[in-house]
Formats: sequence, structure tokens, C-alpha cells
Amino acid sequence: MLIRRPPSWHLPENAATPEAVYVSRREALGAGVGLLAGLAGFSGIRPAQAQQAGDPDGDPTRDLYPAKRNPAYTLDHPVTPEKVTANYNNFYEFGSDQMNYHVADIAAKMPRRPWTVKIDGLVETPREVGIDDIIRAMTLEERLYRHRCVEAWSMAVPWTGFPLKQFVAWAKPLSGAKYVRMETFVNPKVAPGQKRFFYPWPYVDGLTMAEATNDLAFMVTGVYGKPAPNQYGAPLRLALPWKYGFKSVKSIVRISFVAERPVGLWEQVQGAEYGFWANVNPEVPHPRWSQASERDIGTGERRPTLLYNGYAEQVAGLYKDLGNEKLFM
Repeated sequence: MLIRRPPSWHLPENAATPEAVYVSRREALGAGVGLLAGLAGFSGIRPAQAQQAGDPDGDPTRDLYPAKRNPAYTLDHPVTPEKVTANYNNFYEFGSDQMNYHVADIAAKMPRRPWTVKIDGLVETPREVGIDDIIRAMTLEERLYRHRCVEAWSMAVPWTGFPLKQFVAWAKPLSGAKYVRMETFVNPKVAPGQKRFFYPWPYVDGLTMAEATNDLAFMVTGVYGKPAPNQYGAPLRLALPWKYGFKSVKSIVRISFVAERPVGLWEQVQGAEYGFWANVNPEVPHPRWSQASERDIGTGERRPTLLYNGYAEQVAGLYKDLGNEKLFM
């Protein structure tokens, strides 16, 4: 007799926020507050930007959305409204204040096409591939994920994308590849934060091959049932829900398979606070604040932080033989 044991994050489909709820969030949130003014001014909908090169409505892969939701990845609390997540962005290339709505405005000016991703290092065939070719070579799905920032705030997001392990198999790394290094774009003409000399641009971070081929590691191309707007890290970003958010590289232009451990941007800037592993743990404080609880940016409520952000059953085994490594920084 086959006994199926669901993963710890899994709930019945009726316990997840219904798709119709978040798809229709604009109508519900706009009621009584002046629909056009409220949405254009706060929700991230900016009509004046409709013809800009960074407009997701013109995304060549828009026909692939909404993707089918994978019922194995659900949540125990509602999805954070898009009007909140669209305007609460840690994206230092475009600004250092995540609550500054201008971050989304500035990011919208970044052209989404042409966009290529260089695949190099220890692979059978190094190449540079257009983002649309990558997306159409994969199988898109939607997953509901927790997201936990190292700054002790959290949200719940309906990401669309494909498993990183699917991309790894497609890239065909060689046996000597031990890590995956990811690198973001450099374009100070549209990203004023990259003019700051004290950050070693481009943004770089990485993970082990074991982490990259874990079922949870996810490459994101969309959000809320459509191509992701630029401030989310379009057109291609990483989502590692068991780690602090700075490990999830945004707007990726290069993926390298390497033998040596990559050193991320934040690890270069302040290695005593932001290390390679950065797994979520309520018992290990950041040097300047506690990680025991987190603030939900959708509701403002505080809730206890979960070990590995609630995904311990799926990822704890990745770290069992790492000795004195600082796994939670």
C-alpha cells in the first residue's frame, strides 16, 4: 500500500488563498477609494509608463500566463496583496529605501528586451541565450512561497517560474561544478544605485549544486499570474524560500557553474553580517537585531520566525555534515 506523506508546508488547496481573490484584488482594493487614483498612485499601476521599454504588458512571453498552480506549494496564511509587494522592494540598484515608491518607478525604466543570459563556466557548451528562449524551453508553474527578509519582515508571494533544477539539467554542467554563481545586470544609466562606488557591482551571489537541485529552488519570471514587473527582479530572478531574501538574486544576466564558492556582494561588503549560507533561523540573531520574529508587510502583524522559514523538512538535510559553518548568517 502506497502511503503519501505530504511536505510540511502543504495544505489542502482550499486552505490557500483562492486565485480569484488575488487576481481580482485591484477591484476589491479600489472600492470606495477612487479606483483610478488609488490604483495608479499606490498599487504599482502607472498608466504614464505603459509605453516604456520596461512595461510587463508588452512582455513577449505574456501568453504563458497565468501558469497552472502547483498544489504542492501552498501557505498557511493569505498571499500578500500585490499593491503592497509591488511597492516594497529591496533593490539597491534602483534605491536603498524599500518603502520608497520611486524604486518601482525607476525600475520600470529598465528595458526588459533584448535580454540575454550568459551560461558559462564548467558546462558542456558555454552560450548566451535570449530570455524568451529560456522561458519557452522550461515548464512554467505557479508556487505560493513564504519570503523572509534578513531585515525581519516577511511576505507571501505567488511566484511563477520553473524549478532551478530543470534549468541546471538543461545547462548540462560538468562533474567538476560544485556551485552555481549568479550575476545581475549592470546599467547605471537606468539604475542610479550602481553609481555608488562603495558597492562592488554587479550584484553576485551563489549556492551549492545540492541547493540548486533541491525541489524548492525556483527561477522566477512572473508574479500574481502575469510577467513580473521590473521591481520584482524581472525578467529572471531566483527564489530560495528557506534563505534570507538577499540570496535570491534579481534580474540575472549570467549563470556560471564553478568549482569554488562564490563570494556575494553583501558578503564582500559586510561578511560579519551577511554570509554565504544565510538560512533562516529564529535562534541566531543578526548582529544588530533579533531574528526571533518577523513583521508581515501585508497585515503589519508580528509572527514567530520559523526555522528555515518553515521549510526545514525539505532542506535541513543539505547542511547536516557542514561542521562549524555559519549556516544562519
